[in-house]
Amino acid sequence: MSRISLSISSLLALTLAACGGGGSSSDIATTSSTTNVPTTAPASAASLAQQCAPDNPYRGDASTATRPGTLSAEKQWIRSYLDEAYLWYDSVPTVDPSAPEYSGPMTTLDSRKVPLPLSNYFSALKTRLTTPSGAKTDRFSFTYPTKAWQQLSQSGLTSGYGVEWVALNSLSPNRLWRVAMVQPGSPAAAAGILRGDTLKTVDGVDFANGTDSATLNAGVNPVNGTVHQLVFSRTNAADISVSLTATRVTIDPVPVTSVVTDPAGRKVGYLHFTDHIASSESKLIDAIQTLKAQNVADLVLDLRYNGGGYLYLASELSYMIAGPNRVAGKFFEKLQYNAKRTSDNAAAATPFYDGACLPDANGYCTTSKALPSLDLPRVFVIATGNTCSASESVINALRGINVDVQLIGSGTCGKPYGFTPKDNCGVSYFPIEFRGINAKGFGDYADGFAPTSGAPTDTSLPGCSASDDLDKPLGNTSERMLSAALNRAATGSCPASATATRQSVQPTGVLQREAVREVRVLTGGAGPR
Repeated sequence: MSRISLSISSLLALTLAACGGGGSSSDIATTSSTTNVPTTAPASAASLAQQCAPDNPYRGDASTATRPGTLSAEKQWIRSYLDEAYLWYDSVPTVDPSAPEYSGPMTTLDSRKVPLPLSNYFSALKTRLTTPSGAKTDRFSFTYPTKAWQQLSQSGLTSGYGVEWVALNSLSPNRLWRVAMVQPGSPAAAAGILRGDTLKTVDGVDFANGTDSATLNAGVNPVNGTVHQLVFSRTNAADISVSLTATRVTIDPVPVTSVVTDPAGRKVGYLHFTDHIASSESKLIDAIQTLKAQNVADLVLDLRYNGGGYLYLASELSYMIAGPNRVAGKFFEKLQYNAKRTSDNAAAATPFYDGACLPDANGYCTTSKALPSLDLPRVFVIATGNTCSASESVINALRGINVDVQLIGSGTCGKPYGFTPKDNCGVSYFPIEFRGINAKGFGDYADGFAPTSGAPTDTSLPGCSASDDLDKPLGNTSERMLSAALNRAATGSCPASATATRQSVQPTGVLQREAVREVRVLTGGAGPR
């Protein structure tokens, strides 16, 4: 069964001045550079592809053979590709490509290590449309070095200390970042850093109120091989001072699987899932097999930090929750492209995959392995504003086949869109190319899904409001979100402090991660995905 799907969402800015959902530290205003320059692409993207400027530091990492080119040629390719592939190709702003912010040396890089002239120009071309709430519709399109993207999406390799930061306040004074997770085997784990620890100083600079943003940014967004001194405070304990060396860290996408007991004494499965990456497939299968063997009565699927990833994994996970009878005759998600892409719009919908790919020597899915399933009529999903894209696809797809999805936490990020990464000169471009709808034809959740104690709607799901309890380990039954889910599973009610409406539910912190970990993506190429 061939699969070529993945889910990505927005890059969260890592600057300390203004972190928040959507956008990136390289997004800039383009009003001063907007002119009456024609927006019609001068030639096809294929004819302009891989014509690389000599100072592009990534031209050697391109996916196909390159030709000598210029910065101007690379920008022409970007504009042409958007004209062909972008979901909102007909609302791309008019932008002068020769403006200063889109010129200059290619060796000047943004926070994701993409040449600034390219990332700035790409960002300037994103649509100015807004959602019903007034948010930018396209908060998600981004760029990323091709080689780094391949390493992350296939093997879960990323850079840093192995700390997942959550920003409760990123503006001085009183900046507040805490540790949401620590990757096992990472420098942070070896140093004894724990979930809930609060960042106090970075290389001697006070994190809460310090003005030396260069030092602070270097310490929380480190370059591999660099060493930084960090001090943490911990509840009811002395401060912890550590020396951490940034390195390559492998993400564990399924860090917790357990069977817990709800207040009614029933067995409930708990599954914490963080990234829809290729390495998560076998881990998800093992987790579901474990829970199935324990004959759990319900499932709590913890997606509070899951920004998305491969769409085929979202489909597999949904099948493993719902089972074959509920998915019979239904599709997981139908992709809708711009009006120019008639053949893509006519393509078959993504099914609920019932088998894991067993690739041959050439990487093709010649056979598959049957997936286990829990055959559950309902699922309790823990979600926050950091729950994006492929994770939201799981929610929407299950609702499309009448699985009772109960939402615990706060509103999701609102990303019913996805991409197919496209390499040019060693930089991968991720413009939004499609939106997804479920088997009932619904996909209009650009402002996210939220729990409500009132009457459910298309985007307000039955559930409970709860904030992220950073003082408790993930999977601990007294942790606020899991506790609320177990209480609702047993009694049908929320804890007294967890009655919610969409208006009252807010994200409890912004996870500091790159856009490349918040996606719904269709992979390129002819391989198994």
